[in-house]
Amino acid sequence: MFKITKGLVLRETNYKEADKMLTVLTESDGKVSVSARGTRRKGSRIGAASQLLAYSEMTLFCYKGRWSLNEANTIELFPAIRGDIELLALGSYFAELLEAVTDEDQPNPEILSLGLNSLYALGKKTYAKELIKAAFEIRLICLSGYEPELDTCVKCSSEDLEGMMFGLQSGGIHCPKCAEDGERSMPLCPGSLSALRYIVSAEPKKLFSFRLGAAAAKRLADIAEAYILSQLERGFKTLEFYKNLNILGEHNGVS
Repeated sequence: MFKITKGLVLRETNYKEADKMLTVLTESDGKVSVSARGTRRKGSRIGAASQLLAYSEMTLFCYKGRWSLNEANTIELFPAIRGDIELLALGSYFAELLEAVTDEDQPNPEILSLGLNSLYALGKKTYAKELIKAAFEIRLICLSGYEPELDTCVKCSSEDLEGMMFGLQSGGIHCPKCAEDGERSMPLCPGSLSALRYIVSAEPKKLFSFRLGAAAAKRLADIAEAYILSQLERGFKTLEFYKNLNILGEHNGVS
């Protein structure tokens, strides 16, 4: 059986002499494992489409429940990301997150669209990469069923924002008097709370159209990363690599 679909490569693993196994987030079937035979040979017609973060129209062939890549026409290879090691590390983290929250053979076009829009935003370099990262993390965890409660205190429904905290386990804001013992909480400020509310409800095409001061942006970035890691209950090697690159860049005076 042949199927034509669009897909984003989330993972590539070399095997045998010239083949790859790909994890692809497809438009029609969600996350699928795809064999790309001969793709590492010089001049392979599917070589470009078999790279990490390649977005292509693919012709897949299914035999005995296993998919293989028969043909592919690349739509976007994100060259600006590939030419910048920090952006490539961040894009790889996005891909690892997408792989973690999606299921085999369960299409989720909203998550695929979010991943593509976030990669396009990184490549254009119009928005600060840390704000793109935070917006991607929060929106992705919302689409995965963990949308935080941001209107009032999750315990007493207080609307007083003075001293509000963000609870990583409860997934919502709470006032100081309702803070739960043993729950890790992070302080909010008016700017970071407004940004969180915007990210949760913004139209997809306007997701990154917000601005924050440096202090509020740092607080938002810390909350977004901590929240998604807490809800998924795991770490990500690509995130550690990205953070190490940032530390190295700061050490060398690179912003």
